[in-house]
Amino acid sequence: MALRMRQSLAEFEAAFHEETTEERLRRERLRKEAAQRSRMRRAQRVEKRGNMNFTVLVAVIITTTIVVTWAMFQTLSLLMGS
Repeated sequence: MALRMRQSLAEFEAAFHEETTEERLRRERLRKEAAQRSRMRRAQRVEKRGNMNFTVLVAVIITTTIVVTWAMFQTLSLLMGS
């Protein structure tokens, strides 16, 4: 009976160690997956912001070109009319 109890206790300890090892590996895997998802979301935000900044820059350049051209022709019209 004592031998059987020791055997079941040893089996219980082995199962416990195996389960704790599996749980530790699972936690590590989940942590790595979460970190990878976080890096991917950050990269997507940076890319999206970069695209938006580029679009705003192009719009500002085009607007500036239009305003300067309009002002130049207005000035030229005033000078030629005088």
